[in-house]
Amino acid sequence: MQILPFYLVCDESGSMAGPSIDSMNTALPELHKEISRNPAVADKTRFCLIGFSDDATVLQPLADLSDLDTLPALSAGGLTAYGEAFRTLLRCIENDVARLKAQGHEVYRPVVFFLSDGGPTDEDWMRAHQELNEARYRPNIIAFGIGEADRATIGHVANFRAFIQDDKRVSPAAALREFATSLTRSIVRSAGSMAAGGAGVFSLAVDDTVPGFSTVSLDKL
Repeated sequence: MQILPFYLVCDESGSMAGPSIDSMNTALPELHKEISRNPAVADKTRFCLIGFSDDATVLQPLADLSDLDTLPALSAGGLTAYGEAFRTLLRCIENDVARLKAQGHEVYRPVVFFLSDGGPTDEDWMRAHQELNEARYRPNIIAFGIGEADRATIGHVANFRAFIQDDKRVSPAAALREFATSLTRSIVRSAGSMAAGGAGVFSLAVDDTVPGFSTVSLDKL
């Protein structure tokens, strides 16, 4: 069976407390419901949730969403250690892909949706990010920045597509709802591309534009 792994790497630092983290905790059950009730999507995709602040935690190991009753909630507190997020993500991807291959699956390049509302507070994060991008199973990274996130930093994190909240009059909570909708849509459309394309033919279906965000050029940072 063809499998496309998705990873949501979400900022849980203290600045996310309140409406931002509440919005994500409202959106996650909606994502779960949308994917799990669509067998054609659930069968071809797997989903993992990683939260990071001072360190990074795998809140939901990679799984078929139709096998889960709920997704864990996020909580906010601490700083914003990007490096911990990338190191934890790399370990997960390496272990998950090896396990799926051992089960006889054909595994497509993992897809990562990275979300942060601020800049990294650790100095060595770029090394961890480089190791992730040089890994055997280098993922496609779509990065979103809200609130006080830096445009250039979000552009550096991404290697596929990047978005920054462009209207500060729109609350981060409202921007996060659009982020969650875009993530869900990407999972559904990408699974549809797998089904339509047949063996070995696939196109990652990620939004070109997202309401409330502007696209960050990965060539001109």
